[in-house]
Amino acid sequence: MIPLLITLTVIEVLALVITLAVYLVAITRTLRRTSKSLAKVSFGVRAIETQCTPIGPSVVKINGQLETIAGALAGVAELANTAAPPPAGDGYAGG
Repeated sequence: MIPLLITLTVIEVLALVITLAVYLVAITRTLRRTSKSLAKVSFGVRAIETQCTPIGPSVVKINGQLETIAGALAGVAELANTAAPPPAGDGYAGG
């Protein structure tokens, strides 16, 4: 009876070790696929970063020009108000 129990215990331990090995191989494959995907994403992000590098200085330049335009708009609005004729009647057209 004892040799049978020893044999069954050894078989059970072997089954456990084989099962763990199979799962470790499966996890390794999944991690390798994930690593490859992350490498592709990293490569793409670097390419986007390289292509977008010239945008920074251009945005600063455009913002400076827009600030100048915004500063001048108040003066343009005043000139437009002084140059416009006063409204006739009640201000409604075709009444």
